[in-house]
Amino acid sequence: MAAPIGLILSIVAAVKLGKAGQPKGLAIAGIVVGAVLTIVEIILFIAFFAAIFGMCAELGTGVWEVNGVTYTCG
Repeated sequence: MAAPIGLILSIVAAVKLGKAGQPKGLAIAGIVVGAVLTIVEIILFIAFFAAIFGMCAELGTGVWEVNGVTYTCG
């Protein structure tokens, strides 16, 4: 959850450093790391909800308990 915040702060830092004429290598590294981690978080988020929706599609409407996990579908 912190990766998008780091990405935004790194972009702001890069812009400010560029205007000040200072080297912005660490800010660019922060942008790269923040972007990669943000993409990973988005992929994990999508996979998590896809698994839940897939389970509900398989089970149907109702409240189900599967391996100690309760699913409320519908």
